[in-house]
Amino acid sequence: MKAFRIGLFYTSDTHSHIYPYRYADRESAPSGLGRVSTCIRINRSEFDEVIVIDNGDVIQGAANSYYDAKVAEQSVHPSILALNQMGCQAAVLGNHEFNYGRDYLHAAIQKSQFPWLSANIIDKSSGQPYFGQPYIIRECSPRLRVAVLGLTTKYVPNWENPRHLEGMDFIDPVEAACHWIPYLRSEEQANIVIVAYHGGVERDLSSGEPLEPLTGENQGYELLQKVPHIEALLTGHQHRELAERFGDTVLLQPGHEGRHVGHVAFRCVNTDGTWQVDEVRGELISTANYDADPSVLDIPLLASSERETQRWLDQDIGVVEGDLRIHDAALARQTEHPFIEFVNRVQMWASGAKISAAALFDEDAQGFSEHITMREVISNYKYPNTLRVLRVSGRAIREALEQSARYFALDRHGEIVVSSEFLYPKPQHYNYDMWEGIEYTVNVAKPIGNRVGEVMIDGVTLDDAMMYDVVLNNYRAAGGGNYDMFKSCPTVKEIQIDVSELIANYIRETGTIAATCNHNWCVTRD
Repeated sequence: MKAFRIGLFYTSDTHSHIYPYRYADRESAPSGLGRVSTCIRINRSEFDEVIVIDNGDVIQGAANSYYDAKVAEQSVHPSILALNQMGCQAAVLGNHEFNYGRDYLHAAIQKSQFPWLSANIIDKSSGQPYFGQPYIIRECSPRLRVAVLGLTTKYVPNWENPRHLEGMDFIDPVEAACHWIPYLRSEEQANIVIVAYHGGVERDLSSGEPLEPLTGENQGYELLQKVPHIEALLTGHQHRELAERFGDTVLLQPGHEGRHVGHVAFRCVNTDGTWQVDEVRGELISTANYDADPSVLDIPLLASSERETQRWLDQDIGVVEGDLRIHDAALARQTEHPFIEFVNRVQMWASGAKISAAALFDEDAQGFSEHITMREVISNYKYPNTLRVLRVSGRAIREALEQSARYFALDRHGEIVVSSEFLYPKPQHYNYDMWEGIEYTVNVAKPIGNRVGEVMIDGVTLDDAMMYDVVLNNYRAAGGGNYDMFKSCPTVKEIQIDVSELIANYIRETGTIAATCNHNWCVTRD
């Protein structure tokens, strides 16, 4: 009895990383769809049938996608060119697919040689899946049918510009899966059902204990618990690296930037004309040891777009007087750094607000050198955020400061460290805000919820009942990062220009940027 072998390969959260280097400094990086392509090509030979899919957050994230969406006169959609060349057979809508607006997304979909899936993004007018296909069916051999159902985190409306989501409803992915999976088994006669969910795993698989606040952003564990008859659950969004089993189901999550490929191997046997799944194995394959595929990197449109991106990134746009380099990201979050003050000043300049909050997004942020280039702007401010001015009570400001203060903990030696809450299941440095326009102190030795001392504005104690205008990025203004206190605050003004573009505009207009720091806040352990 001959077995039939099916190999599924998938990526998630590649965030437009294609070439095997970093845009910040062009140093080699163990990532990118170029390496992914080679990895899949080499490992596919042992299978009778191969399925290649992407699980979302692919068209936004790196400098090439920003250039393509915001600067280039004719968009080529770099990641779409790469996925087409790789033979991708389906992609799932991720939350970042919406960042550059509906027109950019729909143009990317039109250029895709594969369908985009999401069973739980519903057209408000028709009640049907907004993007057409909730699933794909691959008939790998006569009567051996594989179904892939696409799902998207329902939390997208909490972050995204509402104009980018007009006409869409995001229903619960568990509800959608419960509807479609019986249909795939009975009507489509699927022998294998795979769920590709652009969302993460909210609980520890062994204990069931929550790994994060249960907001509905990540429902992978709930899918495993409530939706039977899934051979594999492919997850993403959290940028974790997971290769686990939950009962009979394989669970994977391949990190981000194309550093790993999620791989599921199915062994099927035919008994008396009926196919049975005999074995399912799941693993993550590191792409670090694979050279990038020239057939991807040398696509003419992609290569020319990359050259244009690199030229644009190296343009000088201003000069620094003083030092705006970040030498220690951890220290820059404990004692105000001139770069953080600079970002807040730009937000205040662009909005007219007198109070601002901003974050240092990750450990790779290096600040600005003496001659500022667009490469440095994009590398330091990597997300396509816009700005909103909210009218916020003094009480809500204090609550937000206490939420940020949760970022810190004391280790067994009494030293200030990052709380595990902000490191697991993925690093969330971007959820720690630093404020300008107010004066405050955070004492990490005090209990959570009572760490922020007296808050002052213009030498006067902040009034809990008084309303203040505060400028925030759109992610935070919508309550992203568990800042629920902002959700009900009225919007005074919206600035629909990406913050990175505002920073570049400010630098060009000012010419010389002075590295200043008024030390209006600090973090202590006393």
